[in-house]
Amino acid sequence: MNRTYPCGVCNKIFNKASYLKAHQSLHTGERPYCCEVCGKTFRESGSLKLHHSVHTGERPYRCDVCSKTFSRKNNLKIHCRRHTEERSYPCDVCNKTFSNRSCLKVHQSVHTGERPYSCDVCSKTFSHRSYLKVHQHVHTVERPYPCDVCHTTFRTEAHRKQHQRVHTRERPFCCIMCNKTFSQRGSLNKHQLIHLGERPYCCTVCNKTFRDRNIMKKHHHVHTGERSYLCDMCHKTFRDRSGLNVHQRVHTGERPYCCDVCNKTFSDRNTLKAHLRAHSGERSYACHVCNETFSSRSSLKRHNRVHTGERPYCCNVCNKTFRDTSCLNLHQRVHTGEQPYCCDVCNKTFGRQESLKLHQRVHTGERPYCCDVCNKTFSNNSGLKRHQRVHTG
Repeated sequence: MNRTYPCGVCNKIFNKASYLKAHQSLHTGERPYCCEVCGKTFRESGSLKLHHSVHTGERPYRCDVCSKTFSRKNNLKIHCRRHTEERSYPCDVCNKTFSNRSCLKVHQSVHTGERPYSCDVCSKTFSHRSYLKVHQHVHTVERPYPCDVCHTTFRTEAHRKQHQRVHTRERPFCCIMCNKTFSQRGSLNKHQLIHLGERPYCCTVCNKTFRDRNIMKKHHHVHTGERSYLCDMCHKTFRDRSGLNVHQRVHTGERPYCCDVCNKTFSDRNTLKAHLRAHSGERSYACHVCNETFSSRSSLKRHNRVHTGERPYCCNVCNKTFRDTSCLNLHQRVHTGEQPYCCDVCNKTFGRQESLKLHQRVHTGERPYCCDVCNKTFSNNSGLKRHQRVHTG
């Protein structure tokens, strides 16, 4: 009979003394193996050896289908299941399947609500250790992974790789139902819920359902009013980090997303996507009241409020309400005096980008609006309309 080695703390049983010894460090917190390059410590010598590949760049394990390389054999095995579509680990609650046991364990916390990993700075809890590690960079402001094209820095190597697809235009993840491609597997997974009609995440306040947990979390801020992300240049606050990141491009002038049809650039990916539909003519979102069509779901949602009268966004100074956040943001500049758009010729500032564009025609002499009766030209549409009354009486 094979000898077994039980853990004296949690009673877990191992078939080798070395496995028990490695396990016990979970309880003691002991991490005796230290990386001589970065000082990071590990519980096992094998983990330290694997970590060294981060510094050496060594990736000896290659996929024989797509030639992608990996630093760990286990990561290669998990990756190969993408090609075979093997997903042999099913969730016993919802029957969703996964390609490896660790992904299944992370998923099961959705059902159990278990979040055993806690941040020692802000006490926020997480369902997985890797999520906690990523979160901790929020407190350290550490962003050690730079993009070698635009030099934007990221908190994790995975985020850097995802970002680089903006430059390479790589979209390796394909929907098997409609052949739409994505740069991230998570985006593909969210997209596939459209075909399934599944919206598994429900707001506990208003019962609105969502396909994605993060979107639901952002939605909760509508009820709480929480805006914990602060711009250090103009002190404007945002409900989530992505909103802050996009806003900061107003100050930096960064517009990293480029239309490959007309080369127009944009500060965020969603605006580029909406713009591309102007070239394709695609308007696949229809209003069920008046049948007007729109190029994006968000535009349809804003339009629907015309029919419902809903004005869910309220100014916290004068209580005036608005149908969408952009109108509220523009209105709030009446109270704050904020003028974030600056003319690069005369330095005059404006509260709206459209106002800046109109003003710049003073310098460029551009007059794009033409009277179809007398061919007189104007710098703005309102000037043309006033003029046309001369002809109509």
